[in-house]
Amino acid sequence: MKRSVVSPVLVAFFSVVAGGWLLQEGVSRANNVYVHARVLQEVVDRVSSSFVEEVDSDLLYNSAIEGLIQELGDPHSSFLPASEYEDLRIRTEGEYGGVGLEVVDRGGYVTVVSPIPGGPGSRIGIRAGDQFYEIEGVAADTMFTDQAVELLRGRPGTDVTVRMLRPGLEDPIEFTITREEIVLRAVPFSVIVNDQVGYVPLTSFRETSATELRTAIDSLRKDGMKSLVLDLRGNPGGLLDQGIEVTDLFLSEGQNIVETRGRDTRQNELYAAVNPDQYPEMPLVILVDNGSASASEIIAGALQDHDRAILVGETTFGKGSVQSLYRLTGGDVLRLTTAKWYTPVGRSIHSDQDSGLASSVKSEMEWAYTITGQMVEPVSIEGRPEFLSAGGRTLYGGGGITPDVYEYPETLGLEESGGVLRLFQRGGGFSEALFDYAVGYVANRPDIEVGFSLTKEDIQAFYAMLEGSEGVVEWTEFQAADRFVRYHMEREIALQAWGAGGEFHQLQRHDRQLARALDLLREAQTPAELITAASEVKPDEIPDWQN
Repeated sequence: MKRSVVSPVLVAFFSVVAGGWLLQEGVSRANNVYVHARVLQEVVDRVSSSFVEEVDSDLLYNSAIEGLIQELGDPHSSFLPASEYEDLRIRTEGEYGGVGLEVVDRGGYVTVVSPIPGGPGSRIGIRAGDQFYEIEGVAADTMFTDQAVELLRGRPGTDVTVRMLRPGLEDPIEFTITREEIVLRAVPFSVIVNDQVGYVPLTSFRETSATELRTAIDSLRKDGMKSLVLDLRGNPGGLLDQGIEVTDLFLSEGQNIVETRGRDTRQNELYAAVNPDQYPEMPLVILVDNGSASASEIIAGALQDHDRAILVGETTFGKGSVQSLYRLTGGDVLRLTTAKWYTPVGRSIHSDQDSGLASSVKSEMEWAYTITGQMVEPVSIEGRPEFLSAGGRTLYGGGGITPDVYEYPETLGLEESGGVLRLFQRGGGFSEALFDYAVGYVANRPDIEVGFSLTKEDIQAFYAMLEGSEGVVEWTEFQAADRFVRYHMEREIALQAWGAGGEFHQLQRHDRQLARALDLLREAQTPAELITAASEVKPDEIPDWQN
């Protein structure tokens, strides 16, 4: 057989040709991003110049970016324009210069929903229900809420003059408010509920959360607290380091808290406690629900893994991912998921399935509303991977953190849930009427006390107000949701009258999950006894909401 012989000249020739082609292909790939950018620019230019109606080119670019991120299929990755990033910074850092008023749009006016306790607006006499008539001489009846907020915020120590409309008064009231650094509290209140049991709600994770929690616990201990209920229900999370610092309060030095794992190995990190357990003899129950997410789940998972706390409530949301913030040109920010969280025993906190309860509504009505207005459905541990805690207890993975003691909230029946759904379908009319009614109720009853009850006349008066709002409901539909309506009337009235602490006391009798926690702590003097008490609790039966 003859061997094929190729001339060295031809080899060189083909190498140059092939090399040139490969080089050109590499250049083409490298320039691909520029080609796409140029095409995008051409599309925006053409739409801006030739579309039948005038279009904001900035809006087009932002929409294109948002569409790109949506293709990731990750609800936690997002594009934040500079203004939205500033709002995020304020929520996480918890401080800004302003007047300390929570506001929304009501009936065409920017309306005060709640003055922050101790803030400059509250101290000067502005109340919930007051409406902005003018801000710095500018008529406020045509302002959007964000425009009003922009005028109210400013450098601490500077003044802002406002004129407010108040129900019952014909003429506006003028206030000059000195802006201050507003601190948003993560712990709105703390209280000893009974039998030396403390209750502390932790509503968010911002820069001061761990400090606020420790201050609240130490204060309650001075008042005789021996055991603690830490309420993380509805806490959506926030700063990772604050979740770690809170967990560190209850673990021994060196015990693992959480591990992050990402595609980029630089995202892989193991976090452990660096201090001794600050309260080693204190039994701890943590309340969780499907609104507990992110840093809340880090705390719940770590303390459950180490047998340091008992979890009572419902399976948590399953938001176990890390978002990194990347500053872009012009001050905009890209928030991108870069890692996932794992508990000390290796459970993934993140749920890859859609965690929204609304997506799981079934035609057979295998769901119901709670008295608070949240949706609840049976959650099964069947098929979930099993893990062992430090003490050998069986724990469950598969996304979210499953509580040790599953306790359903007070749940409405089928007909009641239908009534609630119809109220929700009427839009914002119910909430607006509820707020307006509560403001008037408190104004007309200055001596109201915690534990008040609503009369039939109160319910009928509220319905009359609701009839006059947008999206009126039929009386029969309203009656079907009676428990829900009464609960929310009491909640809004108590909130307007006494703030978050008074709201808690007024509604405590409805809280089955808190009642279960108190029962457990009544039987336990130590963390070990609490673990034993929880193991003897029979699983909560699924509420019979079909009737």
